[in-house]
Amino acid sequence: MTKADIVNEIAKTTGLEKVAVQKVVECFMESVKNSLIQNNNVYLRGFGSFILKKRAQKTARNISKNTTIIIPEHYIPAFKPAKVFLNKVKNSVK
Repeated sequence: MTKADIVNEIAKTTGLEKVAVQKVVECFMESVKNSLIQNNNVYLRGFGSFILKKRAQKTARNISKNTTIIIPEHYIPAFKPAKVFLNKVKNSVK
């Protein structure tokens, strides 16, 4: 499902114009991104959480140059689904 599909689905369900729905969806995504950039997690009860995960420092190899490099610790955005949501997906997908 793409962002356009989500906009179409919401517009069809609510009866709102697609332009307004698209603006809301884009503002929502921008709000989530800005919150994570500011080191704040986003919690949506019954849906899940957008969180920052810490990746530890590690040693990697550059195969083409046959050297090792150190990748510093860093944070990545992640999504953790709520238990209710997770259970519904587990029980519906076969």
